Amino acid sequence: MKAAVFEGAGRPLRIGDLGIPEPAEDEVLIRIAACGICGSDLHMTEDPTTFGVGEGFVLGHEFAGEVVRCGNEVNGLQPGDRVAVAPMRGCGRCDSCRRGEPAWCPDMRLIGGGYAEFATVAARQCRALPDDLPLVEGALAEPVAVGLHAVMRSGLEPGDTVLVLGAGPIGLLVAFWARRLGARHVVVADINRHQEGRALAIGATGFALSGPGLAAEFQDQTGVLPDIVFECVGKRGLIDFACRLVRVHGTVVGVGLCVGGDEWDPFAALSKEIRVVFAAFFGMSEFEMALEALGPGKFRPQALITGRIGFGEVPETFEALRRRTTQCKVLIAADAG
Repeated sequence: MKAAVFEGAGRPLRIGDLGIPEPAEDEVLIRIAACGICGSDLHMTEDPTTFGVGEGFVLGHEFAGEVVRCGNEVNGLQPGDRVAVAPMRGCGRCDSCRRGEPAWCPDMRLIGGGYAEFATVAARQCRALPDDLPLVEGALAEPVAVGLHAVMRSGLEPGDTVLVLGAGPIGLLVAFWARRLGARHVVVADINRHQEGRALAIGATGFALSGPGLAAEFQDQTGVLPDIVFECVGKRGLIDFACRLVRVHGTVVGVGLCVGGDEWDPFAALSKEIRVVFAAFFGMSEFEMALEALGPGKFRPQALITGRIGFGEVPETFEALRRRTTQCKVLIAADAG
């Protein structure tokens, strides 16, 4: 099978031929229809030691496909089933796993393997796609679930005002869910305007340039300070920035992946009695809700898709995304060549 293989920090991915893996007793073999390129994948290749990524690793954790073969212990799935895959693999036996929360299993590992034509996963990681959802679009279920989990962690109530820092895929999906779950105002802020149209298409009520004047711009658009600020960039100093933006007794949610430490002055959070929470991963019930949200509706996560590429384009596209292009969500798709 073809796969995009990691060869080391500072080196582009290599397209190579690998053997098709065999499913274990509790696993299924998936023929991958599409896999999204995630910002976390970029982080992994820049700091492979932190993430436990070595030479020869196949990235990719946002994927969907068709079941080809099942292990002997698999029940409830059969060849031909169309599934999306949740990338958190737990033991399947502990309390967290039994609650449908493998992300918090003591033995959890985040799988890769999506940048290939086939992958093996535990059957419990799979959920069937709705009949009317194109198989390729099932690859969006993972990031959509991440956005949902962040909003659920925030405690958002209908009528709240929301500011989202960062107009990348996760920031836009947080905006999507905030609006879907009843927020009155949802403003997305970024240092560039190239995602403004996409933010409005996915449900945001406004867009602003991030910087010293952001608080005033938010008030101009909404008449109030934000009840909740989501930090969806993962850059040093932005949690502190969010604490200064949110209203008294408001909530700040850290969603962005900030690697290498951060700096912040807790006085603003303390003096305003801010609630600061963090969000990572999701539960399987949220994954199922994400699949439902990919169906018909006024605002659709599919608006994030800006490109579909074949394996031959993966190394060049991956490096371009590292340089912060105007792309949003690029899918490696089997039918793209």
